[in-house]
Amino acid sequence: MNDTRLAACVIGYPAKHSRSPKLHGYWIARYGLSAEYRAEDIPPERFAAFVGDLAAHGYVGANVTMPHKEAALALSTPDDRARAIGAANTLWLDGRRLRSTNTDAEGFVGSLDAVRQGWEADINHAVVVGAGGAAKAVVYGLLGRGLERIFLVNRTFERAVALRQQFGAAIEPVRWDALAEALRGAGLLVNTTSLGMQGQPHLDVTLSGLTSDALVSDIVYVPLKTRLLAEAETRGLATANGLDMLLHQAVRGFELWFGVRPEVTGELYDLLAADIRAA
Repeated sequence: MNDTRLAACVIGYPAKHSRSPKLHGYWIARYGLSAEYRAEDIPPERFAAFVGDLAAHGYVGANVTMPHKEAALALSTPDDRARAIGAANTLWLDGRRLRSTNTDAEGFVGSLDAVRQGWEADINHAVVVGAGGAAKAVVYGLLGRGLERIFLVNRTFERAVALRQQFGAAIEPVRWDALAEALRGAGLLVNTTSLGMQGQPHLDVTLSGLTSDALVSDIVYVPLKTRLLAEAETRGLATANGLDMLLHQAVRGFELWFGVRPEVTGELYDLLAADIRAA
């Protein structure tokens, strides 16, 4: 490899299905950079050794996806955001020090900003479905935008309670069978679970309780339009999908590695959307 050619990668297990190489490859070409971005399929037992020797593998940084995000946090020097969320999805080398952050929160709020600027201004409360790692990033992002009431609905109620303990009194844990009640008057609904993903059951929910100008977000991006989003559109509600979030979460990592802050464009969205549909 040319010594002047910067390189970054996505590390996952599996990683070969990732759209990140196509995404970052688009930006590399657009900005005329001497850089590469690849996918590295690394099992959990090899992850620590791989990221501990990132420079020797030719990389200045990396994205981290499942199942490595918590390990990435433990093996690096995290910023306040990654520490608060409890997971890292972006690594970069600062001299010999491996630093980390979490860009999922900004990716999520960025996807909503792209739909409607100022969306956070008039929301009485938001409803977040799920209590896993993605839900933590979403909650962190919502709190950062000043939301003061977030109803967190999860099948395992204790996990929702744990997020209240982690993030504070703005989080109101809700049992799964009370989802419809939680949606009454909500200005934002976010699905952070795998429900609706290709091969998974749909999220069974009635949206009639949402406000007439509510936003509905589903972090799933295969398919691009889940049944949840399709129903929201039939009601005239604004929607954001997981591809929107993927694009916006990628911006800061690219800037950290390559020194250019890239723009999320309709052309880039269409490129990845076509790739997802083709698959």
